[in-house]
Amino acid sequence: MFAGKWTQKPEETRQQKIRRLWEALDRADAVVIGAGAGLSASAGFTYSGERFEKYFRDFEKKYGFHDMYSGGFYPYDTLEEYWAYWSRYIWINRYTDVPRPVYEELLDLVREKEYFVLTTNVDHCFQKAGFDKKRLFYTQGDYGLFQCMEPCCQKTWDNEGVIREMLERQKDMRIPSELVPRCPHCGKPMTMNLRADDSFVQDEGWYRAAERYSQFQKDHRGMRILYLELGVGYNTPVIIKYPFWKMTRQNPEAVYACINCGEAAAPAEIAEQSVCIDGDIGEVLGQIKMADAAEAPSL
Repeated sequence: MFAGKWTQKPEETRQQKIRRLWEALDRADAVVIGAGAGLSASAGFTYSGERFEKYFRDFEKKYGFHDMYSGGFYPYDTLEEYWAYWSRYIWINRYTDVPRPVYEELLDLVREKEYFVLTTNVDHCFQKAGFDKKRLFYTQGDYGLFQCMEPCCQKTWDNEGVIREMLERQKDMRIPSELVPRCPHCGKPMTMNLRADDSFVQDEGWYRAAERYSQFQKDHRGMRILYLELGVGYNTPVIIKYPFWKMTRQNPEAVYACINCGEAAAPAEIAEQSVCIDGDIGEVLGQIKMADAAEAPSL
């Protein structure tokens, strides 16, 4: 369907792109936000460097990994060690606030619009920032949910209380054995509700969110829709990126906008309907807010 990529017109300045994106947002009947890891990274949820050292220096020294992702795949000898790591990981990436108000700034831009959020992020930042829960679809799971490791059933369980206790009672990078979470139905170990393979549980909440997203698309078909893609890479492009390209091409009234560091591009087939901005998402959103304020009528 798409022959190649096209990165924005070389003669177009960054300010011109900001202006075009603001205009697309202003005239849009609806906004579909597609968010990837780059959005949370812009807000300060980084998984290596200073933030990793702050929370996992002891794990780094003992196990030899140097970022949070690697720690998640480490073959720990016991479940007590495994959950000592993951409880700390979940707590800081799910239950603490991001350092910078990027999500709140995004909400300010779309608050008065008909919007829906499709995201591969599992850190719950949209809901914590005040986005309407019924306008969110977390396709890949949620750090805040447990599921059976098998799984024996298509159910999930909230984990905040258990994770907090693991965090408070862990010692020497181990949790007490009685805190290892086990499935209430079969008694086998539980794991996070994260899409890693075909054992991922899509519970009733997941299907309700999927249906709401589908209905939103039907309700706004053919309208002036802004597909606003933020920080989406090419690990899972079939979830957000490729569908956004396809839906833009199918709707002459649609606009595809991509904000990303180093990966802001669109196919030639939708070049005239696209705005691609290479840069930090938080900075770009701030510039859009400034453009909006400049256009606001004086009282």
